[in-house]
Amino acid sequence: MRSSRNNLARSIAAHAALITYTLIALFPVFVIIINSFKTRKKIFREPLALPDADSFSLIGYETVLKQGDFMLYFQNSMIVTLVSLFCILLFGAMAAFALSEYRFKGNTLLGLYLALGIMIPIRIGTVAILQMMVASGLVNTLTALILVYTAQGLPLAIFILSEFMQQVSDDLKSAGRIDGLSEYRIFFVLVLPLVRPAMATVAVFNMIPIWNDLWFPLILAPSEATKTLTLGSQVFIGQFVTNWNAVLSALSLAILPALVIYVLFSRQMIRGITSGAVK
Repeated sequence: MRSSRNNLARSIAAHAALITYTLIALFPVFVIIINSFKTRKKIFREPLALPDADSFSLIGYETVLKQGDFMLYFQNSMIVTLVSLFCILLFGAMAAFALSEYRFKGNTLLGLYLALGIMIPIRIGTVAILQMMVASGLVNTLTALILVYTAQGLPLAIFILSEFMQQVSDDLKSAGRIDGLSEYRIFFVLVLPLVRPAMATVAVFNMIPIWNDLWFPLILAPSEATKTLTLGSQVFIGQFVTNWNAVLSALSLAILPALVIYVLFSRQMIRGITSGAVK
């Protein structure tokens, strides 16, 4: 009885802490959105005030939609982010299942090698990556960004998912093999549904860096046809003059997909993050 009460208290505390951190993290987002509906003068004079009849303005959104191909940038970002997340989750889950399920010579060393990607930033190899993409003819293509982001997200995905897959019951997998299920069906039908919280956590953690990245789109895909939303928004930022209405409006529109993904996966993500608190 006491143990169950302690687990319940820990679970409540973990959820409360996560909600508090979420509200703190969303406050800058709130400030950006409300200022995107203000005149330039009110943005600087009253940055924390809500728009009213005197300060309300849609000039920023009008500028964003008229200047530059915003919908193309948005489409490019969606394609790169969704395809990269799909590849990260699929290949990361398959690699994690192999490392956690099968014991072979070099299993531990291979896991450590894959984990090195968490500690070594991929941007260190930017020059080599650019040379590789030039040699492959993939510069100014969305494929180049998808390949880079997939490689960037796999180490963390494998590290997280392998820990969760080790907790899946061996009896369940053995029963599946006795019933004649192939290893692929065991993986997709039995194992993946049980690690959905971890999958959602990996998706959210990787989605934000991919969606907001400016470095690789600027280097690998800077052409007008392949610009992402973050790179396309830079047109409103100049060396001497910055169109703050347009910048804040572009940022507000760019935030919406991230918020939608967070809302869709929030329950699974919270379960994945707090699972260790209720053991």
